[in-house]
Amino acid sequence: MTVSLKLLADQVVVITGASSGIGLVTAKLAAGRGAKVVLVARNEAALAKAVEDIRAEGGDAIFAVADVGVIEEVQAAAKVAIARYGRIDTWVNNAGTAIYAKLIDTPLDEHRRLFQTNYFGAVHGSLTAIEHLRFKGGALITIGSIASDLPSPVLSAYSASKHAVKGFVDALRMEITADKLPIAITLIKPAGIDTPIAQHAANHVDGEALIPPPVYDPTLVAEAILDAAQHVRRDITVGGMGRLQVLLGTHFPAILDKLSGILAPAMSDPTAKKTTETSIFEPNQLGQERSGVQPGRRTSLYTAAERHPVAIGAIALFGLGAILVSLGSKRE
Repeated sequence: MTVSLKLLADQVVVITGASSGIGLVTAKLAAGRGAKVVLVARNEAALAKAVEDIRAEGGDAIFAVADVGVIEEVQAAAKVAIARYGRIDTWVNNAGTAIYAKLIDTPLDEHRRLFQTNYFGAVHGSLTAIEHLRFKGGALITIGSIASDLPSPVLSAYSASKHAVKGFVDALRMEITADKLPIAITLIKPAGIDTPIAQHAANHVDGEALIPPPVYDPTLVAEAILDAAQHVRRDITVGGMGRLQVLLGTHFPAILDKLSGILAPAMSDPTAKKTTETSIFEPNQLGQERSGVQPGRRTSLYTAAERHPVAIGAIALFGLGAILVSLGSKRE
């Protein structure tokens, strides 16, 4: 069955994890472009403020308080969207959390809770969304990470959860395709993004937790999400340097293993005071779009090209032509 996606201005978009970071930036951007937006998260105060800000700019938004780790709450959030707008066109699984610790130092209750949010949150959101999208169609977008393809020291449990998310999304896409359902399944894989995730994380390392460099601005992820809401995309990697890291890990895993000793220290600042507030079990009160500590790059040529496959093809053909010309010149 052909998947046909609406223009963003004609859509109702549900976003989980919308009280801060990527989710909040995406919600504001979507509303600014005419979409009706339903913000979902645990932090009611932050959600109310976000909706107030969106409406002040002329946008149309509501919120629903829900813990994505509890499927009944996710289903209730979907009902809020249906009751207000009558339908759902795009569902974005974005809620996530992190733990900064070696696996042997990671408390099991935190490890389980992280999977409840990062993995089962995506499962609960996807199963709920499919019930509403299976007849009229739409987009189901899940935020993975380059950590879906790449192991990471210190963010070990986070990396494991994102590997699981990728496995789930890829298998789900196969099943949706086999069942001929009109749903576009997309996995977005950001590199390090300037959000409060490090400040929200459970931190068991010395000093303040940091986002793994290089760091990109969350607007790049939001643009990728909104692109996938309107065009069928299998996956989008946000951040060219992140893609290079994945390629290194894929083709030279032994080298990456050795580099882990260099990468780990870059994930914390031992000279800075450690943030004690974590959102692993309870929502915190930050509600920020960005970290305020690690400004992100605002452009990524790789991601821009990936969102425009024709451009990638043209670049590839140009590169191949240049190689052939070069080889021909050498033979002469």
